Amino acid sequence: MSQVVNAGFPILTATAAVPAIGAILTAAVPAASRTAAKWLALLVSLVTLALAAIVLVGFEPGGDRYQFVESHSWIKDFGVRYELGVDGIGVALIALTALLIPFVVLAGWHDADPLETKSSRWRPTQGFFALILAVEAMVILSFEATDVFLFYILFEAMLIPMYFLIGGFGDRAHAGSDENAAAQRSYAAVKFLLYNLVGGLIMLAAVIGLYVVAGNFSLTEIAEARASGQLEMATNTERLLFLGFFFAFAVKAPLWPLHTWLPNAMGEATAPVAVLITAVVDKVGTFAMLRFCLGLFPEASKWATPVIITLALISIVYGALLAVGQRDIKRLIAYASISHFGFIVMGIFAMTSQGQSGATLYMVNHGISTAALMLVAGFLISRRGSRLIADYGGVQKVAPVLAGTFLIGGLATLSLPGLAPFVSEFLVLVGTFARYPVAGVIATTGIVLAALYTLVLYQRTMTGPVKEEVRAMPDLRVRELAVVAPLIALLIFLGVFPKPLTDIVNPAVTHTMSDVQQKDPAPEVEAAK
Repeated sequence: MSQVVNAGFPILTATAAVPAIGAILTAAVPAASRTAAKWLALLVSLVTLALAAIVLVGFEPGGDRYQFVESHSWIKDFGVRYELGVDGIGVALIALTALLIPFVVLAGWHDADPLETKSSRWRPTQGFFALILAVEAMVILSFEATDVFLFYILFEAMLIPMYFLIGGFGDRAHAGSDENAAAQRSYAAVKFLLYNLVGGLIMLAAVIGLYVVAGNFSLTEIAEARASGQLEMATNTERLLFLGFFFAFAVKAPLWPLHTWLPNAMGEATAPVAVLITAVVDKVGTFAMLRFCLGLFPEASKWATPVIITLALISIVYGALLAVGQRDIKRLIAYASISHFGFIVMGIFAMTSQGQSGATLYMVNHGISTAALMLVAGFLISRRGSRLIADYGGVQKVAPVLAGTFLIGGLATLSLPGLAPFVSEFLVLVGTFARYPVAGVIATTGIVLAALYTLVLYQRTMTGPVKEEVRAMPDLRVRELAVVAPLIALLIFLGVFPKPLTDIVNPAVTHTMSDVQQKDPAPEVEAAK
């Protein structure tokens, strides 16, 4: 796990510094210049995307495990360092984050415009876009951090802007009075914050315990010391530290039974913020399971695997079943995401190269597919002013492009062959079946249920007689097409040609498998008679 400190341009710092500085500049734009704040936020997000593209192109899959490494002393007395580095998994998720933020900004172009209501007489546009950029900076830096303490700071700090995005800029299509809508947003924001804070506090105890045992916070140094035999953890100590880290990551992921904050948060947030939650922020949890749980506590990870696989299976089936029964479009997508995160966690802890490659691809592809579906759903909801499925019908006859993009996003969600999520789900199931065949069989029920809730959602909203309330509904506008079309194109491209992504991810998965000292099960072949 050796790494060479990069003496050149600090590109990893730049990818996080640009949106961080952009957030400050956006917040400082005069109140009367809302349009200027929007364009500044969009420009900053595009510059960040360009920097992420440089990292992606410059990354060498066959090179050192951690590349573009930066290491500087931060809090010397406690051994805390500002230490960054990316492997193939981190690079893929940085690219996903940087790709989605410009679409989030464009989709939320009018979401923070001033309101004239009793409960909310103003919506600070500058603050809305500044908070989005702040989240981007923290998420990107968390994918780069190889110092455990630095990661913890970022893991907790990103809760603050997300709390204000959920509670201060809620969905306008809320059934009920303005006061009721504000109360629901506040409840969702507080629940999001409390769940994640509890997880973070437990993780803090584990971080302190790790320092006591290892004497430093460097992921690479601790892993090297363990591999060389210079650092040995007692079995119970390792298991307790693992549980402290895993609990926090399972809340963020979210994994059953720690998932209940997600439907509230996604339901009450605007569609772009809902994308930010599930397609960007939640990926930090599953990413951290790979980097920190498996990297720091390999034996404890194997010890906990049967229970975690069981929890993942419950998430898959439970989330899908609740999605089938939803009447609210956004909550349906939220429960579908819980099911998908179950697949990701199952792939990680299947302890096979196919499972972990599939889980990493699933993180990326789920981000793209959920963004496409949720943003189109947001455009639909903004036109009708309702999130209830029963309030729609016959939309494809009056807005065929909107209906078509909604269908493709939905088909990607159910992992239709030819679209990007299919490859991910297939690899996860193959990798799981190789080691845990019963779990692999049970997990396939999630695929059947996904087809049910997706197709029923499309049928009830887009087909049938045209309801009077949607008869004058306009089709997608140019700005909205600019948001959706690239995501749809990417779903198709990665569905038929996933090799560019797998080439980057697979070497990192090989390193992770080496960390936990696991090899893929040999196929059982009957001897020829």
